[in-house]
Amino acid sequence: MVGDRQRWRQCFLGGAVFAVCMAGTTLPTPLYGLYQEKFGFSELTVTVVYAVYALGVIGVLLLAGNASDVVGRRPVLLAGLGFAVASAVCFLCAVGLGWLYAGRLFSGLSAGLFTGAATAYVMELAPAGGTSRATFVATAANMGGLGCGPLLAGVLAQYAAWPLYLPFIVHMALVAVSAVALVRLPETVRERRPLAAVRPQRPGLPKQVRAVFGPAAIASFVGFALFGVFTSVSPAFLSQSLDVDNHAVSGLVVALAFFASTAGQLAVGRVGVERSLPLGCAGLFAGLALLAGALRWDLLALVVLSAIVGGVGQGLAFRGALSTVAAASPPDRRASVISTLFVVAYAGISVPVIGVGVLTGPIGLEGAGLVFIACMAVLVSTAAVYLLRRPERAAT
Repeated sequence: MVGDRQRWRQCFLGGAVFAVCMAGTTLPTPLYGLYQEKFGFSELTVTVVYAVYALGVIGVLLLAGNASDVVGRRPVLLAGLGFAVASAVCFLCAVGLGWLYAGRLFSGLSAGLFTGAATAYVMELAPAGGTSRATFVATAANMGGLGCGPLLAGVLAQYAAWPLYLPFIVHMALVAVSAVALVRLPETVRERRPLAAVRPQRPGLPKQVRAVFGPAAIASFVGFALFGVFTSVSPAFLSQSLDVDNHAVSGLVVALAFFASTAGQLAVGRVGVERSLPLGCAGLFAGLALLAGALRWDLLALVVLSAIVGGVGQGLAFRGALSTVAAASPPDRRASVISTLFVVAYAGISVPVIGVGVLTGPIGLEGAGLVFIACMAVLVSTAAVYLLRRPERAAT
């Protein structure tokens, strides 16, 4: 029992480190309006700056998605924290748009190193028999950290001095504490190899994972795409269409989506992994419908409801997807398979978000948002139909 308690403490501490790193990736969200005023760039540029982060994540996952399987979890996670510091430094030194691109790229490299490695690490730190609970700790740390970023930055930007500097100073302090905690945690990879053994990987899946990966990947793509739009353009919509210029409110609306995702993940324990994916798809569809209503009628209440309902749907779908894929993966390829799932998820953050930015010029933010919603609704409906028709394969 004492051993189990110790391992759970290590598991939660690993989750806290995971959350701190992910908070840095969404920290600039409520600050984009201030950067637009300072540097004079368009809404399309906002989406491109945001998407550079996703490209960094995908690049790391493809080039070094199995790095932690080879050299160990801790070295990879320490490198991720190093890139988080580099990102904060870029934002602190920003005197032009290039600094923002560099900051987002470093942030993407940080998240790319953390996503698969930290998820696997948190699960491995837990005692035997605690896989389900540890999966929740990992996914909650991921989404909870993403939610804390805009909330922290929004509150500091609205009510404290140095709105474009203090959030990053605070985050660097948290990263330093996290690095100390990480050094004190045990390594979970027993057979480590030299760094030279890390090889670029094409997205690929073991045969036993393929049957469950399709609907899991689609639901993850749509959920992250919804979060991508909330994170990149919702502050502009709140300001331009709803006259909400309070940075703390903008940060809170975005944070609600991520916190609701954590609640959705917690609900998986009650509804079951098999039912969480179809229920999550239904929640995502409802969240998209509410967002369409918010864009059509300019209602803040619908924006908030969309964040909550869509967030719960994303949490149900993503934890179900992650649990199903992880359970089907062989242990020696688990981190790389999880990284492949994250490649699809982060493609959802980049491609649709840039599409919204491109369409904003000719048809406006409302029209671009409605096109995005229609495309995502088709995708999530396809996944739901697959799950309902072939539940036995999806739950294998």
